[in-house]
Amino acid sequence: MQLFIETLLSGLALGLVYSVIALGYTMVYGVLELINFAHSEIFMFGGIVGVELLLGVLTKTTWHPLLQLVFALIVGAAASGVLAVTVERVAYRPLRLRGAPRLVPLISAIGMSLFLQDIVRLVESLFGNFNRPFPSYIKGDEPDFFAITHPLVSGATISNTTLTIFVVGAIMLAGLTYFVNYTKTGRAIRAVAQDQSTSSLMGINVNNIITVTFLLGGALGGVAGVLYALKFGTLNPYSGFLPGLKAFTAAVLGGIGSIPGAMLGGVVLGLLEQLAAQYISSSYKDIIAFGLLILILIFRPSGLLGRKVSEKV
Repeated sequence: MQLFIETLLSGLALGLVYSVIALGYTMVYGVLELINFAHSEIFMFGGIVGVELLLGVLTKTTWHPLLQLVFALIVGAAASGVLAVTVERVAYRPLRLRGAPRLVPLISAIGMSLFLQDIVRLVESLFGNFNRPFPSYIKGDEPDFFAITHPLVSGATISNTTLTIFVVGAIMLAGLTYFVNYTKTGRAIRAVAQDQSTSSLMGINVNNIITVTFLLGGALGGVAGVLYALKFGTLNPYSGFLPGLKAFTAAVLGGIGSIPGAMLGGVVLGLLEQLAAQYISSSYKDIIAFGLLILILIFRPSGLLGRKVSEKV
């Protein structure tokens, strides 16, 4: 029972990370019907910036570890948000304004993903290895803050790392839901997602709304990058590829374009992956994830909460 509870908690934490990443895919797809495959590298970039900030600056201060993490999350979100907006301006907007076929931006997204990965590799070769562990907050004889555990039922424990991921993930998901549903900009995003031409006639600046969408999606990716480093310890130029694919799987599982679907898909995928790793084999957890994607595409292409549409990318 203890092992089962701890596996569920670990799977839920991993699922929340996938959910936050998947929201970036979902936001962009909901507005442009584009799968932004560069989002995995945007996620990786924000995580690296946040971890490097902690390693180089914040761990030298006397701030509480949680306060240091908050600043790292803010900086990582800002870095990824700016990068996402830049990618939209450079790789997607010129194609969209020229009326390019839908396949062309998709190819551009894949090319941008590889380009960003190689840029980070180049920076790494010039300034030092990024494959560094998430900073440990051990000072003197004090234990690492994020490694401290708390007892639960049946002998199970939960660490500060998992608790932190729960809190930050829940805040991100709830905050985005509120923003999209109850703010003026959120209503504009939903209007543009429904019909760009009519939204433009109603006075909505479609280009600005698309920029805001990429900014939000990128910022969520940056937060997820720091959380991913907190859970798994290290980030490098290749760290975004596999989690990005799994987050895309989570978005498809829940229903691409659906915010609640992305949340549900991430949690379900994280739980399945951890349960498979614990009770079957860690070697097969990726097979479980991508096998699930194949089954979903075969039997329910619209996902668990997605609506059926006549056309998909």
